[in-house]
Amino acid sequence: MVAGVTVSFVFAAERRQLILEMVRANGAVSLRELARVVQTSEVTVRRDVRALEAEGLLDRRHGGAVLPGGFTRESGLPQKSHLATAEKTAIADVAAGLVGEGEAIVVGAGTTTQELARRLARVPGLTVVTNSLLVAQALAHANRVEVVMTGGTLRGSNYALVGSGAEQSLQGLRVSRAFLSGSGLTAERGLSTSNMLSASVDRALVQAAAEVVVLADHTKLGTDTMFQTVPTDLITRLVTDEPPPHEDRAGTELQALADQGVQITVAGTGQGGAPENAPPSRRTRQDVPLPGQRGRHPGAPGPLRGAPGPLAAPDPQPAERAARVADLRRR
Repeated sequence: MVAGVTVSFVFAAERRQLILEMVRANGAVSLRELARVVQTSEVTVRRDVRALEAEGLLDRRHGGAVLPGGFTRESGLPQKSHLATAEKTAIADVAAGLVGEGEAIVVGAGTTTQELARRLARVPGLTVVTNSLLVAQALAHANRVEVVMTGGTLRGSNYALVGSGAEQSLQGLRVSRAFLSGSGLTAERGLSTSNMLSASVDRALVQAAAEVVVLADHTKLGTDTMFQTVPTDLITRLVTDEPPPHEDRAGTELQALADQGVQITVAGTGQGGAPENAPPSRRTRQDVPLPGQRGRHPGAPGPLRGAPGPLAAPDPQPAERAARVADLRRR
């Protein structure tokens, strides 16, 4: 009995040391990746992460762990690319389905929008305005897709153009919708990021669009960072993944966003039936239309000629709507 306890303790200590080394090396690591490397369940890894957090060695985040004090510090691109990879892929698949042939859009910087750009390469006649070198690279060899880049100063941490040059190049621009990501999303403040220059450019991108689509996996729901980019009342639609059953905070935040009129589209990651590598048409998708959907933000232009119609779906009966929102919350 004692020997069994001793072995268990040793194994736990070894796991936690390995977890700590991974977080220190990468800055941020998802629970899924930690569980894969240490060859145990996410439940066990979550328990280990809590123990390490209690010792002040790391900080927990939705779906992962980061270095201590990570609330106001922006992770670099290599660190972000390791978080919620399956979820970002599913979100990008669904978001690409919202873009029609011949449309003009803006796409902001981020690992999720980079995944979206890879899928937009198949949309003919598309015009994409972006401040992200990675988005532009993903579309560089696409046939019949025109890429327009902003000016500005390069931020090496996320390969994005920022500053007054980027903002000025967006003045007078008119597109049908903007696709943006960020560091956190709450119903109270909307989308936010950890960098002031990035936030300023994202706000300029929003002003150029008739509709705003936010791409955010469940690890960002309920997370609030320093600089607001898109207030909740300007977000037309949120494309996210289904939060795990234990993520009560993410589910609560989704409910609050829906209550404020944001359309919620939930993309499946293959765990609910469709395989993870299924084409976009086979992935799980759940829309939650709500009353008073906004087609545009104040002062924004209407959609360009030839662009798809508004994203808002017809409003269901109140009882049906309440059932859908309740079902989303349970998920």
